[in-house]
Order: sequence, then C-alpha cells, then structure tokens
Amino acid sequence: MRPRAPRPVGLADALAAIGVDRPGGASTLPVVTGISLDSRAVLPGDVYAALPGAARHGAEFAAQALRAGAVAIVTDEDGHRMLESTGPFNDGGGVPVVVVPGTRSVVGPLARLIFGSGPQDGSTAPTLFAVTGTNGKTTSTYFLNALLEALGRSTGLIGTIEIRAGDEAIPSALTTPESPQVHSLLALMRERGLDAASMEVSSHALEFGRVDGVLFDVAGFTNLTQDHLDLHGTMEDYFDVKSALFTAERCKRAVVLVDDAWGRRLAATAAVPVTTLRTHTDPPDDAGQAPDWTVTDVRPSGLGHVFSLESASGPRLRLRTGLPGSFNVSNAALAAVMVLASGVPTEDLQRALDAHDPFTTEVPGRMQLIGEAPAAIVDFAHNPDALERTLASVRRPGGRVIAVFGATGQRDESKRPVMGAVGARLSDILIVTDDDPHDEDDAVIRRAVRAGAEAAVQAEGLSCEVLEVFPRADAIDRAVALARPTDTVIIAGRGHEVWQEVKGTNLALDDRVELRSALTRHGFSGLSGAGIES
Repeated sequence: MRPRAPRPVGLADALAAIGVDRPGGASTLPVVTGISLDSRAVLPGDVYAALPGAARHGAEFAAQALRAGAVAIVTDEDGHRMLESTGPFNDGGGVPVVVVPGTRSVVGPLARLIFGSGPQDGSTAPTLFAVTGTNGKTTSTYFLNALLEALGRSTGLIGTIEIRAGDEAIPSALTTPESPQVHSLLALMRERGLDAASMEVSSHALEFGRVDGVLFDVAGFTNLTQDHLDLHGTMEDYFDVKSALFTAERCKRAVVLVDDAWGRRLAATAAVPVTTLRTHTDPPDDAGQAPDWTVTDVRPSGLGHVFSLESASGPRLRLRTGLPGSFNVSNAALAAVMVLASGVPTEDLQRALDAHDPFTTEVPGRMQLIGEAPAAIVDFAHNPDALERTLASVRRPGGRVIAVFGATGQRDESKRPVMGAVGARLSDILIVTDDDPHDEDDAVIRRAVRAGAEAAVQAEGLSCEVLEVFPRADAIDRAVALARPTDTVIIAGRGHEVWQEVKGTNLALDDRVELRSALTRHGFSGLSGAGIES
C-alpha cells in the first residue's frame, strides 16, 4: 500500500534535511522513490534501511534487497562491516552505502521526506488521530473512524486488526507498522484525498521509532496497567515510553482519560495542550482539578449503555454504545472528545451521533457477540486489568460466568498468576487453557495461571470451579457444554487472531469459529457468521 505516483527525491538532500550532512561511506547518492526496512518489500528505486534486529542484522539481507531494485543502503557501523565482508558495495560501480550512527532514529524522518507523507504542493494531509494506552486502543480507533464517517469524512486506519486506506484493507502484522510503512500509508491516504486517519500507537512503536517523523493532530490516552514489562521492565519505564507521544514533536494536542493515576500524571506533565476526560462516576482521592469533560448518567441500553458527556464549560452531549462492557463507555467518550478536540463543533457531533449510532460499530474480536442464549462473547483481554474489566462487565442476572483463557508464552511471566486470580474472583467456572505458547512449554504456562486461580479460591473462599482443558478448541467446547441459556461464556485473550503459534508453527485457530461451532454442536443458536471470521 504505497502511493501510485511516488516522488523522486535526492537521497543526499533528504539526509541533509534531517541533519545527516556528510553521510559516511558515500560520495554520490542517487535519487530514490521509496524506503524499506524489509528486504522482501523493496521496490525498484528504494533505499534499503539495514538495521539490527532482535536476532539478525538487516545487512544480512542486503543482496536480496539489491536484487529487488534497491539503489542505496542506509545502515550502521556493524552493518557496514558486514557489507564490506560480503562484497564491494561502495567501490564506485556498486550501490552506495550510507553509514549513519543511530540509524533507527533516522529512518522515520527520512521516510517522511521520501514519501512526502505530510502536506505538500498545496494539498492537505489527513487529520491524524493517535490512541495509546494499555487497553482500549483498537476499539477507540474503530469508534473514531465510525464517528468521523458519520460526520461525512473519509477515513483511514492503522492498527492491530487491519490497515485501511479508504475502502481497501489488508490484515495487520503489528499494532503499529514500521516507520517506512507508516509514512507510505499516510502518503497513500493523502494521495487518495482521505480526510482523516486513526492509528493505534503501541509502546513498542514508540520504543522502536515506528512513528518517528509523524505529527498527530490529536493524541488520546486510555489507561496504563500491567503489560509488556518483559520489554519495559517497570511501570515507570512503561509510562515514560507512553508519555513520549505527548510531546510537541509528535502531537499538537492531547485528550487524556484521567480515571487512573497514570492518566492524571500524564495530564499534569504532557508538553502539549491537554483536554482531560473522566469516565468513572466516583472521583478518586487525588482527582485534583475538575476534568474538562465528565461522563454522567450511565444507564443500560440493550447490551450496551447510554450516557451523557458534560463539559465544564457548559455543552452536554448524549451518547450511546451498543457494545457490551462499561469500558466501552470510556472508549466511546474518548473518541467523541478527540473529535471535538480536532475542531468539530458540538452541535455537528450530536447530529452525527443521533443519526448514525457510530459507537455500535462491530470491532472484530473486541467484545464480539457470537451467541445470545447463552451469551457467547470473544474478547482480546490478555492482561490482568483488561480481563478484570471484561469479566466484571458480562455477568447477567440469574446467570453464571464461564471463562476460558490462558497466557501468552515468552511474555511477562508475572501476570500469569494474577490473571488466574482475576478469573477465579469473577467467574463461576474458569477453564484454564493455552493462548499462544510460542516456544515455551504450554503446560508450564497453564500451571502458573491455574496456580494463581487456585490460590485465590483457597485464600478468599471463592466458589469458582477451576478446570484445566487443552487444546484451546477443546476448552471452548467444554465451556459451551457446561453452559445454560442464562449463562455467559467469555473466551478471552486472542480476540481477532486466527493463528496460534506453537513451537514455531502457526496452527489455524479462530476463537469465534470455534465458539460458534460449539454452540451449534450443543444445541444452541449462534448469530450469523457473516463477517465474524474476517
């Protein structure tokens, strides 16, 4: 997904524009039309950015990039040494190699110049929205786009589930793609004349420079809870990475949910203008200054809620979300305030809300309803906070909660027993199973989750029945077999994912398909499969 009409850009001029005036190892640099970090994605006329990876250096794949048509290579000292040992890349007749210290920090700004992803030649770039936080990013971006489309805007999307530029969509491999792809997508959206684009910005994206060179019009913050500590180490470090989005070089203004202490801290320290939003009805002890917007008068409406959004300066909006879960009130409110922060008048927003019900849009694998009797739901909750929010929101009067989940291998091990304990507290029947073990022993992962659940049952006198069933499809089947029509079956952890990685092998597994099949097999009715396995 690149612009159809790439612009030739002098590589030397582009490097000079970002402060690389005397690129080491290169005398004459060519005109380029693109840039790629992936040798398999190189197109003729590209510069290949050969960066160090987790296991291998990109310089190892330089020959493949050259065969695909790369006309220059940008790399670091290690990459340069590797290239010198494998061939004469810079001997006057070969492809020039540009050696740049801190290469990763250069790639994003360089991609922005090469692809021309910002406004240029009198054209306007899409209004850019970013959402970061531990939970709620995906749903909030879908809500943003649905609201923008209700306002008559054409939209793009970059996120966990898919990348979309208008009507064209492709599945995503990363929550936030690498920076060259981000800038090529933004350039494509500008070329197609799209009005707005929403992007999930993960902590990995910020840590590894995937949104370097992007200036968002509005950045939103959902919450911060335990996750990704295998990468960041501590919650303080995790917060520091997230807060890097809220600087003048990355966004113009921010909307921050101040329901948790991290949000309140971010609102107080962000280096850009901040609009604050509180969605919990009871203000915390350290609430401090009154928020700019507050959610009030939350009432059930079908599986979702209706609620008011009140401004400290006077305006009041009436909103509805048809998606289950009180946290979707927070996601909807955040999307609404972010659109207001972009300059849309409140009266225009209310008309769009009334006419189109945008916050009832289906979000694949996020509180996705597969059946109604029993209520059968698939959700992506894969950390303690998200799991607690999900399980707490699905209990129905007179019915039990039957939960199925596991934990991901080669990720933060400390959250496994915590998740087990959360499941035991909020479920009547908890079935511990496999998530994505990756290269870990699946039995070891299950044991840690189950130990946390059983410890909570014993210490707190809980009545939850804890089972261990694997493989995952069998666990889903067992949950439905145990269910009554008044119960809720919640399959958590994998959401929209359709492959399960086990010891380097991807096994086909879609929780939505398995759950719908189990409902049919046990005599229950599932909702239409149309669009579920998208």
